[in-house]
Order: sequence, then C-alpha cells, then structure tokens
Amino acid sequence: MPRPHGFTYEQHAGGSVRISHHGHPATTLNGPRAARFLAEVEASDPQLVMARWTGNYKRGNERTARAHPRNRR
Repeated sequence: MPRPHGFTYEQHAGGSVRISHHGHPATTLNGPRAARFLAEVEASDPQLVMARWTGNYKRGNERTARAHPRNRR
C-alpha cells in the first residue's frame, strides 16, 4: 500500500486546526481534539497521522473493487 501524501495542516489563532488534502479542506479540529492532534503529529509521521484523522486514505482494495461484477456498469 502506498504511503499517504498531499496532506497539510494549518493551526489557527482560536486553537483550531484545519487539515487539507491536495489543497481541499478535509476536516477542522477544535478544542481538545486539536490539541491531541498536534501532540500526535509532532510525535509521529505527519502524513500518516493526518490520513488517519481525516479518514481520507487508501485501503488498498480500490482496484479490485472496481472489477467486481456488482460495480460494473
């Protein structure tokens, strides 16, 4: 499975954090969730952390699911 890429985050003055994927807003975290995210992103791989927090990551089965008979049209 390829590593996630294209994620960025911006920390705003009110304590909120906005996570974007390839320039498009993916999610906004506020309050204690934003603080937990910032602590985790500094301690680990930022791309993997942002992919997990947004739920916007590949699971490796997209190509096989496309070929499934139910998905053919």
